[in-house]
Amino acid sequence: MPTRYSRTLAALHWLLALMIIGALFGGKVLLDGTPNDDPAKLFSLSMHMPLGLTILALMILRLVVRMRSAKPPHADIGNAILNKAGVWAHWVLYALVFVMCLSGIVMARGAGLPDIVFGGSGAPLPEVFSGPARLVHGITSTTLIVLIIGHIGAAVYHQYVRKDGLLARMSLRR
Repeated sequence: MPTRYSRTLAALHWLLALMIIGALFGGKVLLDGTPNDDPAKLFSLSMHMPLGLTILALMILRLVVRMRSAKPPHADIGNAILNKAGVWAHWVLYALVFVMCLSGIVMARGAGLPDIVFGGSGAPLPEVFSGPARLVHGITSTTLIVLIIGHIGAAVYHQYVRKDGLLARMSLRR
């Protein structure tokens, strides 16, 4: 059994981490606070939407690579409940990212955003910040932020408190 994740899986992890944090920042800071009649909103959407689609494609690839590649055993903190919580937290991270991407697609398609943002229709941006898909997107983004902070906190705890070298498992260096 390997002691670290493959370079491909590690590269996907770090690339997706940066992309997801960027998309969350863009959505929470740039999009949420910008009125629909502000031209900056259209520009932000033209960045946010392809980023979300790229995240979805890379998450699918990551899931396939994860399922098909050898991986190290789950981290053991010496507590069965915390060990299971760590495993579940990773799967919940995957699920939340997929929910974010899919709710974003549903929201954008329902509002006709792809034609407006990429088709150059010149139509004003519709009010897309209501409805079930928007509610799911918003709640999921907040939940994802909290879980990412917890994930980073757990990694820091492993690395600097437990000093078990856990971060080396996801290193790109060999």
